[in-house]
Amino acid sequence: MKLQEIYNVLNEISPFELQEKWDNSGLLVGSFEDEIEKIYISMDLDLELAKEIEPNSLVITHHPLIFSGIKRVNFDTYSTKILKELIKKDISLISMHTNIDKTHLNKYVVEKVLGFEIKNSLEFISTCEVNMSFNELIKHVSKKLNLKTLKAVNCKNFIKDIAVVTGSAMSLIDEIKADCFLTGDIKYHDAMEAKARGLSLIDIRHYESERYFNTLLEGLLSEYLKKNKLKAIITASQNPFEFFIEGETVE
Repeated sequence: MKLQEIYNVLNEISPFELQEKWDNSGLLVGSFEDEIEKIYISMDLDLELAKEIEPNSLVITHHPLIFSGIKRVNFDTYSTKILKELIKKDISLISMHTNIDKTHLNKYVVEKVLGFEIKNSLEFISTCEVNMSFNELIKHVSKKLNLKTLKAVNCKNFIKDIAVVTGSAMSLIDEIKADCFLTGDIKYHDAMEAKARGLSLIDIRHYESERYFNTLLEGLLSEYLKKNKLKAIITASQNPFEFFIEGETVE
């Protein structure tokens, strides 16, 4: 099957034109004329995974392998080492990042994983009425996302509504209209800014809040794959972080 056909299906599911200007979703490695024998789905692509993928395959990732222009291909960086492996084995790569964040992933995590009902949705931001104490919300989020540890900013003991953006979205703080904001990659100065505004925060982490891309996309492609007698191979890229309490690994 030609890659062009698969690309067209992905574009129907979540148009690539919806991606942010700074993003680099779409076909990153390969040609639309490539013949594809197997499809792999992964949140990220690391070198270990690239070495396991069979030749003449297509990998669909959430995070793009290439964000900015590459001036040298010396095979000594994260992206160029993987590029060498992909090109050597005729492996194509398509990434679906901010386009599928907007159309599917954020809503999927909020509704299917966290179990909240979306009240309002504006591109990346999903707002829900929860009516929970802050501590109840912490316990709920920890359980649903399987987070043994998390960090938070508590400005209100009772949370009427929350705003959720998977991945990393503290840059959207000016657009948040809720008692508590759930997103990942929250930095120290982000927390200070939120506290000054009276906005509670819960850091749901980047990897942990977006790892559902694999099952989401497999479900969206299920009818197409069945019709064409194809199977998507779900791969588990590894979170580069480990978490410790008093020197012991907890996750």
